[in-house]
Amino acid sequence: MNPELEEEIFDAEGLDTGLWKKILRLVAQSKKNLYRALAFITVEAMIGVTLPVLNRHAIDVFFVGIGTNKDIFLFALGYGFLVVLQAFVVYKFIFYSGKVEMEVAYFTRQSIMEKLQNLSFSFFDKTPSGWVMARLTSDVARLSEILSWSLVDLVWGFAMMVTLTVVMLVINWKLALVVLVVVPFVYAVSAWFQKRILINYRKSRAVNSKITSAFSEGISGAKTTKTMALESMHYGEFQVLTSEMKARTMRAIILNSLYVPIVIVLSSVGNAGVIWAGGSMVMSGAIQIGTLILFTQYAGQFFEPLRNISGILAQLQMAQASAERMLSLLETESDLSDKEEVVAKYGTILDPIESAYEPIVGDIEFKNVSFHYNESEPILKNFNLTVKPKQRIALVGETGSGKSTIVNLICRFYEPISGEILIDDVDYRERSIGWLHSHLGYVLQSPHLFSGSVIDNIRYGRLDASDDEVMDAAKLVDAHDFIVNLEDGYQTDVGEGGGRLSTGQKQLISFARALLANPSIFVLDEATSSIDTETEAVIQHAVENVLREKTSFIIAHRLSTIVSADRILVIRKGIIEEDGSHAELMALEGYYHQLYTHQFAENLELESVTA
Repeated sequence: MNPELEEEIFDAEGLDTGLWKKILRLVAQSKKNLYRALAFITVEAMIGVTLPVLNRHAIDVFFVGIGTNKDIFLFALGYGFLVVLQAFVVYKFIFYSGKVEMEVAYFTRQSIMEKLQNLSFSFFDKTPSGWVMARLTSDVARLSEILSWSLVDLVWGFAMMVTLTVVMLVINWKLALVVLVVVPFVYAVSAWFQKRILINYRKSRAVNSKITSAFSEGISGAKTTKTMALESMHYGEFQVLTSEMKARTMRAIILNSLYVPIVIVLSSVGNAGVIWAGGSMVMSGAIQIGTLILFTQYAGQFFEPLRNISGILAQLQMAQASAERMLSLLETESDLSDKEEVVAKYGTILDPIESAYEPIVGDIEFKNVSFHYNESEPILKNFNLTVKPKQRIALVGETGSGKSTIVNLICRFYEPISGEILIDDVDYRERSIGWLHSHLGYVLQSPHLFSGSVIDNIRYGRLDASDDEVMDAAKLVDAHDFIVNLEDGYQTDVGEGGGRLSTGQKQLISFARALLANPSIFVLDEATSSIDTETEAVIQHAVENVLREKTSFIIAHRLSTIVSADRILVIRKGIIEEDGSHAELMALEGYYHQLYTHQFAENLELESVTA
């Protein structure tokens, strides 16, 4: 089908203000706690500026013997109060910043999960699970950490620097300029390093997606790896990926480790300039010693947030790589969506208005439908098909002939490129995706069970079903007997993906789950191709008895399972070559006759060998 999704290419060389505006909207959902954190850190900055002024006063007044013991006591009391207040506001800042981090991660993951629920089959066809997992886990974690702590630190740093600049200029503008002259050099160094740090972290995060995908595939395909002795090959491929990520990350770490010391050296140059110029002023009597000490403290305080801002900007560069990747997912547009007027009537997939859902009789018609996954490889062209209610339609054909495509179009997992698909004489795009899917029963070739009990897995077909209704559905597909013989009966844990059950048992449970929903349209997509003949006979019996009152579509590799279908469609290269019952197609002695007799002969040969 579609080629696997490639990693996106991002080329912004500095901080992308447009991107960060979008990211900050995520923080807006936690704005109350963010404002509280900013308020407390601003108060802390004000206290940090005030304490050196008090130190200056103590040196210039109390050190030379001016002031009474009462003055000293009141001074100490006020100083102590500010220190305690500073400790309190730091505690509150940490508390609210932590809440912001958790809330940003929570809301962002909620948004991503909501987006994933609304994306169409085509997205999951071309998107590796590791690609999604990397964004949902590590990218969100990094971004929430940066947005909570670094964003607040950035505000604190700018607030501190602006306040210090104003105070220093008021007290002594000459010494203030000595401090400020270093700032342009720090900015130039920051710009050079930030560009290179961002490039390497982008590449590192891209490789991380591939590593996550490799982990996912390695776990899900562990049995295949073992049976085919592919351990060394997979391990070698994984080593290549991790080595590449290590190299990219180390380059960014080296750049960052050089960047911060250079900023510290520049800060020290500014501090040294204050001591040299200020010392000369003290010796000439232009300023008092308290003012010099004030400026040395302010220089340290000024360059500390400057160093922090430089580090934060570097972190923002690193986080921008995560932000770009995460936003690319959040902004992915589904190629399958309902029109506004349809949403107004039927609601959305996550918020449906089920009271507006019309019942489905089961009359289905393709009118001049054309479809392709890739424009250069058309699957259907001006395809026409009419299915009457309650008909059982079997689709037969070679791999790639279009069988699954036809069924997927009926289920509206994809939509026609051109033409119409009518359900009960209405173009199904005039009704909602949720409306159609709520009337579908779909049993896949490789059924997926969710972690949990057998009864919960069947109940996914209809969440409000009672235990008795679940058991009735299991009985309809002859699954009840094997279920009650499991260790804990219906409460037996199926394991991850149903790994504790056989393929046939999983298939019967998925069949019962589909039936529990009482669908109007039922699809069996190669549902018997990977199970034993005994289980196949059970499912065949269920098909005969349960699907009589439903419009159903059966894609089958084993032709023996479809001989009782009302119509058998032989599909070749997106065209219906033969259409009729089993008897009618056998009488034609065409392609179906050839397939059936060949398969029948193979089965006889197999039986004679195993006898």
